[in-house]
Amino acid sequence: MNTLASKATSMLLSNGVERRSSKRFKVRAFSEEQEALVVKSWNAMKKKNPGELGLKFFLRIFEIAPSAKKLFKFLKDSDVPVEKNPQLKPHAMTVFVMTCESAVQLRKAGKATVRESTLKDLGATHLKYGVVDEHFEVTKYALLETIKEAVPEMWSPEMKNAWAEAYDQLAAAIQNEMKPLN
Repeated sequence: MNTLASKATSMLLSNGVERRSSKRFKVRAFSEEQEALVVKSWNAMKKKNPGELGLKFFLRIFEIAPSAKKLFKFLKDSDVPVEKNPQLKPHAMTVFVMTCESAVQLRKAGKATVRESTLKDLGATHLKYGVVDEHFEVTKYALLETIKEAVPEMWSPEMKNAWAEAYDQLAAAIQNEMKPLN
């Protein structure tokens, strides 16, 4: 496990995952070169099985931060092993595809966008289920590792930076919408 994952995991454990930290993602410009790397790798991943990639992505999250399973209603009281839970794979695929599609559209849209729901909905849902900033760090690490494993022949420091930037922008947009209703 690399430093980012170690740091994210220790933050999750030491903070009891209940406390909201002040860690927010910094948003930078998304270059044409970054866009090309993201688009090329996403096109290659779409030819593989996005459902399986999504499942690997979530299993990686749960490997790094087992307590994250508690955030999912359908996993909390289930006797079924996580990887066989009938609701996990469709959810994981939706999240993985939405994240990747958001990355592909980033430069064209000029900001993080999502199709199925609004960023406001995503923010409210993440807040409701107790997602904290450290969860975004774990998710970022799991996403990068999943992509690296899915397209190892394309993986490079530049591609890693492109996907990291795209994810940071999506995470920042969701975090900006995680406001309690007063």
